[in-house]
Formats: sequence, structure tokens, C-alpha cells
Amino acid sequence: MNWTGKKVLVTGAGGFIGSHLTERLVELGARVRTLVHYNARNDWGLLEKIPSNIQNEIEVLPGDIQDPFGMRRAIADCEVVFHLAALIAIPYSYRSPATYVDTNVKGTLNVMEACRSEAVSKIVHTSTSETYGTAQYTPIDEKHPLQGQSPYSASKIGADKIAESYWLAYGLPVATIRPFNTYGPRQSARAVIPTIISQALTKDEIELGSLTPVRDLNFVKDTVNGFIKIAESEKSVGEVINVGFGQGITIGELAQKIAGLLNKPIQIKTTQERIRPAKSEVMKLICDNRKAQELVQWQPNYTLDQGLTETIEFMKSNMDLYKTEIYNV
Repeated sequence: MNWTGKKVLVTGAGGFIGSHLTERLVELGARVRTLVHYNARNDWGLLEKIPSNIQNEIEVLPGDIQDPFGMRRAIADCEVVFHLAALIAIPYSYRSPATYVDTNVKGTLNVMEACRSEAVSKIVHTSTSETYGTAQYTPIDEKHPLQGQSPYSASKIGADKIAESYWLAYGLPVATIRPFNTYGPRQSARAVIPTIISQALTKDEIELGSLTPVRDLNFVKDTVNGFIKIAESEKSVGEVINVGFGQGITIGELAQKIAGLLNKPIQIKTTQERIRPAKSEVMKLICDNRKAQELVQWQPNYTLDQGLTETIEFMKSNMDLYKTEIYNV
């Protein structure tokens, strides 16, 4: 696919992955419209952290995926839609499950219906490895059963099925990317890697939840490349495609690796407020990425050490984004 001059919409562009995807699409020559969640401060989220020359090339549209009329206007004239907008924090989903259904399920319905009405030529819908729940086998391929172990994961399963239904019922050309744990510069401290790094940079004792869960960590630039590859491939339509590094590491091991990269000894304290309910904790996520390799010729390029080093350097210069004295739900 030649991206030069192609009109593209990115929902959730003010978020972590969305801001990186926006930046890459502009670099490829696309005409990018970005949907950011409306707020009275005219805050563009993490789009404000991308280079100014990239900012000058994008159209920023405040809105809300819960508004079907607004989504129709946002998608008008777009050839490709990347749908990333969602509520993603798992702990907050325990407190406000209805909000997750309204945003993630109904919001996705609004996006799909608007794409159908506007005859969009390709939609990439964003899922999550959390939809798999604790692994029944590893590595996890796309045939693994889906398990709603948190209101968040249940809402994302619902969103995925809405997207699937629009392909099967209406022939909407939608593909679903299912990223495993993405990390990198700009990520908020509601995620584990910025939580560890931000605390380790400012104090000798860090607070975490469970240390034994295993996660498959994929650097954000590799995840963004997965979005691009899936959008470009005709073979991806109607498919769910895992994007992950393919190796696992426990949270405890990850904390010690980060301490080593910082050349700083740290003490780890487990706190109850950071521990998920027992039946809700996902113990093991390791990606089987063979389908992505075979179908769309995607593979990760960054090692964990390379990605962590880039992330640490960004965070050292942007500690104003992090409140290490509180638990970011």
C-alpha cells in the first residue's frame, strides 16, 4: 500500500500506541485525522509529545466514540481507519464496569457502523491479549479460547465480536490486531514498566502487585509496524492476528532487569492494592506470532533490552508525566 496522500483516521490518537501510530503514518506520507477524547482544556494527550513538525501535519478532532453522529463526521472521506480508542486500565474496570461496556463495546459499534456507512476500504480494530485470560496452553495462538477475567477483558471480547460481526454480516473489511503487552516511550504509569522505571529512578524501594505473572513484552515501534502491516495486507481482512515478541518474563524478573539497566539495587514491596482479585489475575501470556509472520510478514525487531533502554531514556527526560507517590489505577 502506498500511504502517500491516503486519508486515514486514528481513534484514540492521544493515547500511548495511538500517538506512535500517528507519528509513523505521517512519516509514511498519509493525511492523518486524529480523534482525541474531548475535554475543555483542549488537551491532545500524548500527541503533544510528538515532534512539532509531525503535529503540524495532522488534523486533530476532539470527540467521543460513544457519539454515533460524531463518529460519522470523523470517518467521512477516510479510506483507512485505525480504531484504538478504548478504556484500557484493568483496575479501573473493577470500579466502573458499565463505563467500559459503554466505551469499548458501544463505542466500537459506533465506529463499525460509521465505517460501513462511509464505505471505508480498510479498518484495523484493536484487541488485547487480555482477552485470552490465563493461558490454557503456551504460546497462545489465535485459536485459544477467550476468557473475560476482568470487566476490561470482557468488554474487549465484546468489541472484538462486534467487529467480527460486521465482517460476517456486512462484509466490512475489518481486521483485528491483538497486541500482547506493548511498552515504550510515552506509556503511562498505569502500566507495569513505567511503574517500575519511574519508582526506580526516584527511590530505593518500589511497590508492585503480584511478581509471578508472566508477560510477553513488545516494543511500541514493533507494535505500530504490526498495525501498518495488517492495514496493508488484503489477506488480513476478517482475521484476528496476534502481535507479540514471543517470549515471556515474570514481573519480578522484569523489575530486576530494569534495576540492572539502571545500575541501581532496588527493594521490591508487594502491596495489596496493586494485586488483582485472585480469579481475575492473568498468570501467563506468551504470544504465538506465527500467523503474523506468515500472513502479513510481520516480526519484532527490538530486543527487550533495546526497548527498555529507549524507554528509560525517555522517562529520565519526562518525569513530569509520572506521579510516583501514588498508585496509578
